[in-house]
Amino acid sequence: MKTLVLSALLGLFAVAAWAADVTGKWVAQVPGRQGNQELTFNLKQDGNTLTGTITGGRGDQTISDGKVEGDNISFVVNLEFNGNKITQNYKGTVSGDEIKFTRDAGRGPQEFTAKKQ
Repeated sequence: MKTLVLSALLGLFAVAAWAADVTGKWVAQVPGRQGNQELTFNLKQDGNTLTGTITGGRGDQTISDGKVEGDNISFVVNLEFNGNKITQNYKGTVSGDEIKFTRDAGRGPQEFTAKKQ
C-alpha cells in the first residue's frame, strides 16, 4: 500500500514539473474590425492559478477565473461598452515561448499567437 501511495505522489510531482510556467509578458497581434491590434498579456502563475492583465487600446483589462492545466491555460475577461457587458473566453496552448490562443466573445472564435518577451 505504501508503495502505491508513494508512486501516486511521485506521479503527481512529475506532472507538476512538466506543467508550463506562463509567468511573464506575452505580446500578440490580434485581428480585429479595424485591423490588427497589439495586446500585451502580463501573466502571473501560482500553481494552477493564473492572474494578470491584458493591455491594449482600451487600457488594462483584468483577467479572472485563470487556470493552468499542464500546457493548457484558460481565463475570462469581462468588458463593458456603452452599458453592454461582454465576456471574452480565452483558451491557450503553451509551446516553448509561444501561446496559441483562441478567444471567443460570442461572435465566433478568433485564433492568434502570443510570443514571450
